Amino acid sequence: MSDPLDLHLTERQRALYRRTLTLATDTLAGIAAAGEPDRVNRPLVRALGEHGLLARLLAAGGQADAGRPPEEPAGSGPPEEPAGSGPPEGPAGGVSAIDLCLIREALARGCTEAETAFALQGLGAHPILTAGAPELRARWIPPVVDGSAVAAFALTEPGAGSDPAALSLRAERDGDGWRLAGEKLWISNAPEADIYTVFARTDPDARGARGLTAFAIPGDAPGLRGEPRQLLSPHAIGSLTFDDVPAGPEQVLGAVGEGFGVAMRTLDLFRPSVGAFAIGMARAALGLATGHALRRRTFGRPLSEHQAVAHRLAQLHAETEAARLLVHRAAIAHDRGAGSASLAAMAKLLATEVAQAAVDAAVQFHGAAALERGHPLEHLYREVRAPRIYEGASEIQREIIARAMFRAAAGGSESAA
Repeated sequence: MSDPLDLHLTERQRALYRRTLTLATDTLAGIAAAGEPDRVNRPLVRALGEHGLLARLLAAGGQADAGRPPEEPAGSGPPEEPAGSGPPEGPAGGVSAIDLCLIREALARGCTEAETAFALQGLGAHPILTAGAPELRARWIPPVVDGSAVAAFALTEPGAGSDPAALSLRAERDGDGWRLAGEKLWISNAPEADIYTVFARTDPDARGARGLTAFAIPGDAPGLRGEPRQLLSPHAIGSLTFDDVPAGPEQVLGAVGEGFGVAMRTLDLFRPSVGAFAIGMARAALGLATGHALRRRTFGRPLSEHQAVAHRLAQLHAETEAARLLVHRAAIAHDRGAGSASLAAMAKLLATEVAQAAVDAAVQFHGAAALERGHPLEHLYREVRAPRIYEGASEIQREIIARAMFRAAAGGSESAA
């Protein structure tokens, strides 16, 4: 699938996409292949740092002590952009959501393992960057940016997945600090992460999302234990048990009782880019399927000349492009301070559902060969399922969209334009 004209993107952004895709296919994919399934691939994380991608994610916006992207080899980076034409920053500064989408799509298209490692570093460290005290940022952001420390975002619990208001991990006062007790489940990079952003209930009497607080908890904290879990697609993920884990006041992210806001600000930034991750996989799958349809002959003619195959691929190409544009619209709206939960939900919903369909069709047209372990489509087939669940399942996204739709119809504030 050829790149669209992308009139809404600057030349710097298009160059960023091309450079990241080349890096993913030529360099990162080999490092990913040498990793151990179900474990954090630390050489891959370090490579993301060495090539400046983590700095783009976490050192933007002029944050103190965050470091700067390493110099790129001559001729390898995107050209300098004219003054005033650079990407917009988010409403509160920091990484541009559209740049985040472009990087995640390109990485997913060339190396899904690199995309996952990149996104998890951002999710785990973004709350520290935006809500942590200067000393906490100085301690953790530089090693996360250079890839020497692995970060994780610990929100999900056995009884609280897409509903963070149902969290039950407790944080009880202990002098001027806290003691955390409870469990987290399906935490990516657990139990190997060096630093966790953890969300706990500090006010047991508060209802719903109120009374939650975010903490930065080191992976070697006393009383913190973890167990790895195994998923359909090999992935570093596990459970965490907090047995009176201590946390000082300097480890609180933001204000006490405002942890839900910390979580939502992070997820609001990353949710459209989940759609970009999905689009990257869809484009990779459709590229494989289109090439295969041109080469494979059945009943005396190329597969591409069978109308059922050609029309199905044409439909999926169109839907993928439409979903990509919606993802970009949600990201640009976020950068301009005009984002909305419903727009981000539409982008994630459409992109992840289209990606599932695209990968499934590509497998179907390849036949049994695509099911053999090690085939690129076999890998994508396992990878593409999870994004329809995490950061809000498709059913939750439909609920968000429906509420906004009916609120607008009833005269609410959601724009119909």
